[in-house]
Amino acid sequence: MKPGSPEKYDYQYSRNGTANIFVAVDFKGGKRDITVTNRRTKADFANYIKYLVNDVYSDAKHLRIIMDNLNTHTYLSILENFEHKEAIELISKVTFYYTPKHASWLNIAEIEINVMDTQCTGRRISNKKLLIKETTAYQNYRNEINVNKCKINWNFTKENADKKLSKYYT
Repeated sequence: MKPGSPEKYDYQYSRNGTANIFVAVDFKGGKRDITVTNRRTKADFANYIKYLVNDVYSDAKHLRIIMDNLNTHTYLSILENFEHKEAIELISKVTFYYTPKHASWLNIAEIEINVMDTQCTGRRISNKKLLIKETTAYQNYRNEINVNKCKINWNFTKENADKKLSKYYT
């Protein structure tokens, strides 16, 4: 450093913990659910699916769920974490669709997560309690106050997918 130049400061990152955020989006209804968990395990995923089926979308006969290819996002997660009868009942109410490896942008939840990062979580949040408070406020705003403006007009068809993604299928 030259004499008279400003001081240099070193910044030490201090981690306050980690959390997982599950996001489900009903793009036609303009409704989303955001749930914060400590981790992203098979048990966490299975419990989230149970919560979606029994609480969030309890009036639905069947849920079609599009998601990324993560090792926890499987029917096996449900089978491993609930009694057989309950697991089979849950599985009968959902169908999982997986986005291609190089097309996670097809997952509408990823679009919602990007908006959430821009408007809410795209900064350091010091603790889980604050994260839950912030994501709940964001979810409520998107669901209730601004419901007509927060629907996603998804018009990417199977034909579009066949053209654009054919190189990723074997």
